[in-house]
Amino acid sequence: MAVTDLQAGLMTADDLLRLYGEGVRGELIRGVLCQTMPTGNEHGVIVVNLASELRNYIKPRKLGRVTASDSGVWLEHDPDTVREPDIAYFSTQKIPLDERVTGYAEVVPDLVVEIASPGDTRREVNDKALMWLSYGVRLVWVVHPDTRTVDAHRPQAGVSTLTQDDTLEGFDVLPGFTCNVSDIFAP
Repeated sequence: MAVTDLQAGLMTADDLLRLYGEGVRGELIRGVLCQTMPTGNEHGVIVVNLASELRNYIKPRKLGRVTASDSGVWLEHDPDTVREPDIAYFSTQKIPLDERVTGYAEVVPDLVVEIASPGDTRREVNDKALMWLSYGVRLVWVVHPDTRTVDAHRPQAGVSTLTQDDTLEGFDVLPGFTCNVSDIFAP
């Protein structure tokens, strides 16, 4: 089925997964395809830096799994919503380590990282963080490459903004995890 055929009606998560194999990239919001574009080298470096820090902490402790943006999280059914966090952490309570997930995760991550893309406004990425919290994500980090800051969003705790001189922490989602904010932006 071609993208133009699907745009006439609502898409399903299965349609989106099939289209990915044809080179179509995007998210599904209540059945409507929102295509995404590559976000650039700096964005990719930040994803690798922070995902590596998380994986190096999580894997040896067998705490769960870390995924990157193309993985997708299926948040709503009929009409379907599939969103792509830049990085997500799923604890073993959400997805056991021996469970194979070949399609989209159908559970909400414990931690989501969103990296502001060129052209994103602070309000847009803040709204995205609030969206993740509304689905039950316990911690959202929003990385702002332009200001070299990270906003940590937690339910009931509001938002705290960290600068390059600060240390990012996992709070009760990843107790003991720390990372220098400056390391996230290292080339």
